[in-house]
Amino acid sequence: MEININGLMKDYGERTVLNIESLLFESNKLYGIIGPNGAGKSTLLRIISGLEQSTKGEILYNGCVLNKPILKHITFMSQRHYLLKTTVFNNIAYPLTLRKYHKKIIENMVDEIMMDLQLFELKDQLAISLSGGEAQKVALARALIFEPQLLLLDEPTANIDPNSIKLIEKLILKRNKEKKGTTLMITHNMEQARRLCDEVVFIENGKLKVQGKEKQVLV
Repeated sequence: MEININGLMKDYGERTVLNIESLLFESNKLYGIIGPNGAGKSTLLRIISGLEQSTKGEILYNGCVLNKPILKHITFMSQRHYLLKTTVFNNIAYPLTLRKYHKKIIENMVDEIMMDLQLFELKDQLAISLSGGEAQKVALARALIFEPQLLLLDEPTANIDPNSIKLIEKLILKRNKEKKGTTLMITHNMEQARRLCDEVVFIENGKLKVQGKEKQVLV
């Protein structure tokens, strides 16, 4: 999914937190969004996801304004992942259940992604009992399970163990390699941006400072 942003502004009272004149995210690429705390990165993803409204400006999704059919192809994984009070399996299966996938197809798809993230042995465990790294992996599995055209990730590997980081990065790279959609990922880890991203977008004080290949931006 191509995302084309023009004249985007977001104000909170008299404070402008985003002011982006023009920004293009091409289809089937993995973008790293970097910048200091409070730069407006999370606000940008929330506006793109439809969770927040901009004060001004336009965002086009494959040339169209946001609507319900487009929303069905977007998923946003925030830093707070809000798992359901049910099993790991049911959490991951939830998007497929909503879309009325056949039970056997759901089982096969969920089992596969649980194997990728080393979650299979936890499938019948309640999500509220998981460690931070385990919960993060469940949240990512749920976000990826229906292969969204646009995946928005807000620091998906923050504050978790190295093994979980490795598994999550591997799955994100797999999605990107198979060209299954566009991914926008906020990260404070510059080495992670180098490892994963096709391009990097640097935002500071709500403004786009630079966008380009990771080797050009991360010097």
